[in-house]
Amino acid sequence: MNKLKIVIPLTILLIANSCNKSYLDKRPLGQLDEESIANRRGVQGLLIGAYSMLDGVSSTDGSSSSAGSNWIYGSICGSEAHKGSFAGDVGSIEYIEQFKSTATLPDFADKWKVVYDGIQRANAVLRIMRKAKDLNTSDTVEFKAEALFLRAWYHFEAKKMWNKIPFVDETVTYEANNYHIKNDTSWAPIENDLLYAVNTLPSTQPATGRVNKWAAKAVLAKVYLFENKFSEALVLLQDIIDNGVTSLGVKYDLLKNYSDNFNAEKENEDNESVFAAQSSVNDGSYGANGNSGDVLNFPTGSSGECCGFFQPSHYLANHFKTDASTGLPDLDHFNDDNLKNDQGIESSEPSFTPYDGTLDPRIDWTIGRRGIPYLDWGIHPGKDWTRQQDYYGPYSPKKNVFYRSQIGRLTDAQSWSNGFTAININLIRFADILLWAAEAEIEVGDINKAREYVNRIRRRAADPTGWVHTYIDPVNPSLGFTNTPAANYYIQEYTTSWTDKEYARKAVRFERMLELGMEGQRFFDLVRWGIADKEINDYLKKEGESILYLKNIQFGKGCNEYFPIPQTQIDLSAGADGKRQMTQSMPCYQ
Repeated sequence: MNKLKIVIPLTILLIANSCNKSYLDKRPLGQLDEESIANRRGVQGLLIGAYSMLDGVSSTDGSSSSAGSNWIYGSICGSEAHKGSFAGDVGSIEYIEQFKSTATLPDFADKWKVVYDGIQRANAVLRIMRKAKDLNTSDTVEFKAEALFLRAWYHFEAKKMWNKIPFVDETVTYEANNYHIKNDTSWAPIENDLLYAVNTLPSTQPATGRVNKWAAKAVLAKVYLFENKFSEALVLLQDIIDNGVTSLGVKYDLLKNYSDNFNAEKENEDNESVFAAQSSVNDGSYGANGNSGDVLNFPTGSSGECCGFFQPSHYLANHFKTDASTGLPDLDHFNDDNLKNDQGIESSEPSFTPYDGTLDPRIDWTIGRRGIPYLDWGIHPGKDWTRQQDYYGPYSPKKNVFYRSQIGRLTDAQSWSNGFTAININLIRFADILLWAAEAEIEVGDINKAREYVNRIRRRAADPTGWVHTYIDPVNPSLGFTNTPAANYYIQEYTTSWTDKEYARKAVRFERMLELGMEGQRFFDLVRWGIADKEINDYLKKEGESILYLKNIQFGKGCNEYFPIPQTQIDLSAGADGKRQMTQSMPCYQ
């Protein structure tokens, strides 16, 4: 290096004295320009880069606050979970949870950068592919369709968060602090990108993780549901249910065991995943390709794992109580009393016994609670596995957690935490498709077809082979499990015909909580249903009795349905005249 420091200045001096200044006009080494990547290989690389933002973290942008799972914005703000860890640790998330957001919080800046980074990467594919000379017609159509799908997805992520967002296509320029952006903040450009993908993508793909026609139809159907276009959504969803096939050539369906959706051992060989962000470990990336946005909360204490965030709420746990005679949930009074738990009880106190009433078995694949087997880690000890139980509650997350037997194999062996896992992020599961179809049937179709779809979900959950069972030896969990259920599980289907639309809506929305809890969807569901203020304020009133930092907190109708656009982005949108092209979506952030 010292020799280089001497040689480089001398070389520059010699060149500066030369008459032929064109000698300086050389392509920089170690830097790619558009000319060097305007070929099939380069465009493929750009497309892979666009896919890589689906997990919400890149080597330069993003953090857990921008995770593709939306654990903060979808689950915590959706009443399913609390920040966790200890008070003051990433305190900005607590402001978001209390609906006291400001435009200067770093979390929103991270999320914004990540989704628009993804958009920029998709646009780069569209720009560069036009210059490539070695692409055939098939390549051009395929690359364009995938890039437009991804561009639509990232815009959709942004629109769920901020509503009045700029749509950025491949023609947009950024000149001297002057954004030249399109002012169409409607759903139309997102729909148009997805329609091209639906009409162009193949039914199956040769490579794992690449989107197909069915994924495009699923996302377009979800967009239609956000717009209350139920008829248009139902056509797409019915087609997926009747005809959709995975890249393995088998029909989409529910996995036999609910828990397999969250086990890295079972991924990419199933028929429930419609669209997922792929994760990879032990590939030389030191965990960067693992699910790094969800390095949140794993068994702590003597096991030495990390980190304490994302603790399920009492409200979520209470949803899983069932009626001892019908096996159905109590849609109206489930939250009157909290499920028995060990908040305020030391792990060293042996007297605690778990709730002995009837429960939906999905609770123990969604929530870690004291006295119940926690994957193959052992019996959950309660307080010892939470960082500040009195403050954030007694529960642990489970769906993002690896099995102890997978350490070093399906977790990254070279990163600072085993939390970098090969667990994919389920962006759309077939269970989603069924429950969306149920919603649409209630509004514009057959209300009892909706009941059939819900029962299909519940039938899977009722299969005892997929329940959590006790250990053969609680002292040595690696020996496996018995056939004895770990709790008093009892779940049944809806056997009585549905006749009332309001009841049917309530049942389907409740089922989404049971099936998709802790998967980052709930808040956005509440907003699109138009019930966020009532649902969240009811939650806050009850939850504040045991989670004291939520006491007297209010969700503001017409204010908190969307988040503040980062102030840095509003400032950057100012033109030469100082006039900003972007403004806040909600009046409370002005």
